[in-house]
Amino acid sequence: MPVKEIVDEASHAMAKAFDHVQNQLAKVRTGRASASMLDSVKVEYYGEPTPIGQVGSISVPDARTIVIQPWDRTVLGPTEKAILAANLGVTPQNDGQIIRISVPPLTEERRKDIVKQCKKIVEDGKLAVRNVRRDANDDLKKAEKTEHFSEDDRKRGEDDIQKHTDKYVKDLDTILGAKEKEVMEE
Repeated sequence: MPVKEIVDEASHAMAKAFDHVQNQLAKVRTGRASASMLDSVKVEYYGEPTPIGQVGSISVPDARTIVIQPWDRTVLGPTEKAILAANLGVTPQNDGQIIRISVPPLTEERRKDIVKQCKKIVEDGKLAVRNVRRDANDDLKKAEKTEHFSEDDRKRGEDDIQKHTDKYVKDLDTILGAKEKEVMEE
């Protein structure tokens, strides 16, 4: 396998790890209403678990409220049950037309716990990026012997992989800082 291919595969794997961390952080409740809080909620709709976004429209009229407007009123009850079952720490209110969710403000202690949770998610992401780097470097060493390319080519490949690793670790630190700031705001 050529050096460029190994580097490209490593970069792609690191990008996937970064995207996964971003998705995990988006699900973390920050005390602000966000439609992404409901991404993992599945509603029983005609016997099938269906993502909540496919049974109605979700809007966020203010920083503390989420409104779900189902396209079919018969799904109001199952939607309410699904939100409660998802254990998001919120209680939906069904008025027969829409479901309104009030997101309570977080206590200082809870905010610190959430920041710890975010740090763990990011640390796991950094570990994944570093594991990709290790595996790619191992692949380069094996390929150097089997493909008979030069040691210089291998070292250039390792340098490229290290640059990608540094970039993704820095980007992970950046999104952690932004999430930490978002969580600690009142």
